[in-house]
Amino acid sequence: MIVLAMVSPHSYVHIMSTESTRRRILDAVVALHQEVGPAATTISAIAERAGVQRLTVYRHFPDEGALIHGCSAHWSQAHPPPDPSGWAGIQDPGMRLHAALGELYLYFEEGREMLAQVLRDEGRVAALQEVMTPFWGYMTEIAGGLSAGWGFEGGPQRLLRAAVGHALRFQTWESLAREGLSTEEAASLMADFVAVVAARGSRESTRPR
Repeated sequence: MIVLAMVSPHSYVHIMSTESTRRRILDAVVALHQEVGPAATTISAIAERAGVQRLTVYRHFPDEGALIHGCSAHWSQAHPPPDPSGWAGIQDPGMRLHAALGELYLYFEEGREMLAQVLRDEGRVAALQEVMTPFWGYMTEIAGGLSAGWGFEGGPQRLLRAAVGHALRFQTWESLAREGLSTEEAASLMADFVAVVAARGSRESTRPR
């Protein structure tokens, strides 16, 4: 309230108008990224979708990096990835993995249109690779946590880590969804898959040398 009192009515209207325009542009970018992908999205298409001039888009986002960073922040605010603390306290590694996959696959399902396009175009758009760096760091971190606590190491642990990494991939969930599996069915199937790898690793780690 104190801040508003220091701003003239004219300035306040201008600020609100500017924010409204920026949001329309970001909404247009998100829609186009979901429809055609970041690599095929043009400034002209963004301007037309947002109902503004090309120069207005550049005024808010002077380059591709600023535009993609803005789009990423805008979309991620509405689609945050699962919080690992939700499953980190589960002691049994199999149950922990199942809980994590359930949350992650739901995230994939809800963000399917955007994630599919972004992952496809990541190697073609430099600014997109930069934006995706925190996402891959997040995926690496949760993969490490979900690969721990199974009771063995060495070669068997390497295979387990690969199985967990495969289960966490968006493309893995997407292929199962295309086969008609629900989010819960897909999570259960991949948790069972990792459990089989873990059982094999446990047998190998206890086998007499």
